Amino acid sequence: MEVTQILLNAQSVDSTVRKHSEETLKQFQEQNLPGFLLSLSGELANEEKPVDSRKLAGLILKNALDAKEQHRKFELVQRWLSLDMAVKAQIKTCLLQTLSSPVPDAHSTASQVIAKVAGIELPQKQWPELIGSLLSNIHQVPAHVKQATLETLGYLCEEVSPEVVDQDQVNKILTAVVQGMNAEEGNNDVRLAATRALYNALSFAQANFNNDMERDFIMRVVCEATQSPEVKIRQAAFECLVSISSTYYEKLAPYIQDIFNITAKAVKEDVEPVALQAIEFWSSICDEEIDILEDFGGDFTADSDVPCYYFIKQALPALVPMLLETLLKQEEDQDQDEGAWNLAMAGGTCLGLVARTVGDEIVPLVMPFIQENISKPDWRQREAATYAFGSILEGPSPDKLTPLVNVALNFMLTALTKDLNSHVKDTTAWTLGRIFEFLHGSTVETPIITPANCQLIITVLLQAMKDAPNVAEKSCGALYFLAQGYEDMGASSPLTPYFQEIVQALLTVTHREDAGESRLRTAAYETLNEVVRCSTDETAPMVLQLAPIIMTELHQTLEGQKLSSYEREKQSELQGLLCGCLQVIIQKLGASEPTKFVFMQYADQIMNLFLRVFACRNATVHEEAMLAIGALAYAIGPDFAKYMPEFYKYLEMSLQNFEEYQVCAVTVGVVGDVCRALEDKILPYCDGIMTQLLKDLSSNQLHRSVKPPIFSCLGDIALAIGENFEKYLMYAMPMLQSAAELSAHTSGADDEMVEYTNLLRNGILEAYSGIFQGFKNSPKTQLLIPYAPHILQFLDSIYMEKDMDDVVMKTAIGVLGDLADTLGSNASSLIQQSLSSKEFLNECLSSDDHLIKESAEWAKLAITRAISV
Repeated sequence: MEVTQILLNAQSVDSTVRKHSEETLKQFQEQNLPGFLLSLSGELANEEKPVDSRKLAGLILKNALDAKEQHRKFELVQRWLSLDMAVKAQIKTCLLQTLSSPVPDAHSTASQVIAKVAGIELPQKQWPELIGSLLSNIHQVPAHVKQATLETLGYLCEEVSPEVVDQDQVNKILTAVVQGMNAEEGNNDVRLAATRALYNALSFAQANFNNDMERDFIMRVVCEATQSPEVKIRQAAFECLVSISSTYYEKLAPYIQDIFNITAKAVKEDVEPVALQAIEFWSSICDEEIDILEDFGGDFTADSDVPCYYFIKQALPALVPMLLETLLKQEEDQDQDEGAWNLAMAGGTCLGLVARTVGDEIVPLVMPFIQENISKPDWRQREAATYAFGSILEGPSPDKLTPLVNVALNFMLTALTKDLNSHVKDTTAWTLGRIFEFLHGSTVETPIITPANCQLIITVLLQAMKDAPNVAEKSCGALYFLAQGYEDMGASSPLTPYFQEIVQALLTVTHREDAGESRLRTAAYETLNEVVRCSTDETAPMVLQLAPIIMTELHQTLEGQKLSSYEREKQSELQGLLCGCLQVIIQKLGASEPTKFVFMQYADQIMNLFLRVFACRNATVHEEAMLAIGALAYAIGPDFAKYMPEFYKYLEMSLQNFEEYQVCAVTVGVVGDVCRALEDKILPYCDGIMTQLLKDLSSNQLHRSVKPPIFSCLGDIALAIGENFEKYLMYAMPMLQSAAELSAHTSGADDEMVEYTNLLRNGILEAYSGIFQGFKNSPKTQLLIPYAPHILQFLDSIYMEKDMDDVVMKTAIGVLGDLADTLGSNASSLIQQSLSSKEFLNECLSSDDHLIKESAEWAKLAITRAISV
């Protein structure tokens, strides 16, 4: 089939032509996949074809091998593996041939496709000759062939995991890449491709970094590349250094002085993209040292994986001045631009990380800069001094910072009202927010906010909320942390007298014409929610008055006017914010009986509004409305039953929403809330809910993060309906059992997988716990006896794995107690036969975590009772 013209038509400006050819390609792919892939690879390899059709052919080929969604990707991999060997061989020959093409678009597309094929085949021990044939290309004379080959090796290292390639081949790849980076290599395109390839190959170089000579050589070549006359090469070389700083932190000591000199020079003299990477190197070292110091709390025992080399501490006297210098390189419009990132911002971010790494020691190095610049006529100096102050507020001790903040506070409040420059105001409001976040609250010994300055602070912040959107947004943020600091004040909060005024000011901000800029509207609602959440009983009547105001606003967004898609998106965003606000109001008013009683007059209207929100097609809004309904159910209790007939269809719809899996996850949580509210009144809806939950569990399309909460939800249902759960046992138990077997063993898993496994175990255990508690004191408890051995075996195996976190430990020992408590004497011989229940119990009884200990003491009591019967 002649694909050239179809591929060109698929890029036509005329939509009819374009649609027709897309349809033709789709049919060709469905009717004859091997032929389709062969003609694409032939097109890509054919030097006589136009570049546009070759490029698209490569792109379609790449998309036939990979997809974003896990389940789709799995299907594509299986589909490729099941193709005829001869067809695959021919496609691969075409791809390798295209690497020699002088047309850049063709050879760079081919490198990406080769890497995708390698990602599928190498783990299956197929295409063993690939790396050899790529390496033989490196000695080719034309520079573009070398460049394309190095690009391919780079992509290949990105696609394939290190254990798939044997060390001998890794050595050859690294040799080829490092040679390509060498200053002797005359061609800049080749050097750039090599430097970018090294970036991807670093994770393969473990053994090479353990060898002093090889490591010295690699480090020398990377450091030399940071001095290349070509900007892109310098940038790529610094990116390699950043990656080395986190991957091989413990190997850096011999090079750190040289790296400091190289980075300092780049930060001072080089162009921004290079200078940013040079700062990023030090931010990355901070991240490493913060992690190490947090993990080991500063006392290094012999068995800690990586000791801390205190690189930041040693570099402080030179590093801090270098970073302070960057703060003066602001851009004129950086506060208006959401995604802005420049030298000054990178420098301030790094300074903040340095403060978290070294604590008090940074303060004397930064204070002189602040004192010198804070009152200068040039706005850049005032802003840099304020930014420096705000950056060092997290890390050093309150004792060290409080005296400085007490002096600075009035100065900042004046600047926020009177400074003529919007940048300075923006940074001042941000710094006030940081002061309130880190140095104000029930845990801080010396209060920074006193009856003497509280009123002034509030007056200034409310005034600043009328300023430009970016300044107003930061001022909302400062008020947010101000309110949060008073959260645990008990009966009376210093904010109480100003509550009405604060709420009014925030509502006014949400109605500003320009509230769409700088996230201002969102910030105002988030702050309003925090002010309500942290308010005390004294202000409850005012929160009650707020309810109908927010309800009216939500009602107005639902009145049908014709909107453009942009307006509709803004509208949805607003609906989400209003649902979120109502959720906080419901939680606040539902928490105490007197207000709950008055609030009930609004329940019907509110529920009606939420149900209308579901009619709008927008995932974020559905999520917010769902959460608010969960809060409402929790507040109303058994009376929530009257809303179920209407609400149920949306509940079912959201449980089926695999695409927007966050909605599904939130809904699972709400099913739990509704179970707790309705108890056995949920029974009429259980068949439908259980059917959907079990479907969700067996689906391979649903995101894995939703599965642990579904298991706990089974427990919530069992707890709510008690022995009526009997008819679901035959479906739920085998599912729990197979998930338990999968989650019992984690050997060889990475941290992320271990974390997920623990979430899964916790969900499974919460299900068991709910089922046992639900059947307690029922004549039907004997139905659970056949499942007990397996549950005990599951507890044994996770105890043996020794990698459960505290949450799982608490739930697991609780399940042991529930099992003994519900089954009584029927469980005694089983528990006595269990391999590790005794050890496990003793370990939990002596735990430092009081929740685990409490759970274990209860379990011990239940077991003793069961055994003595």
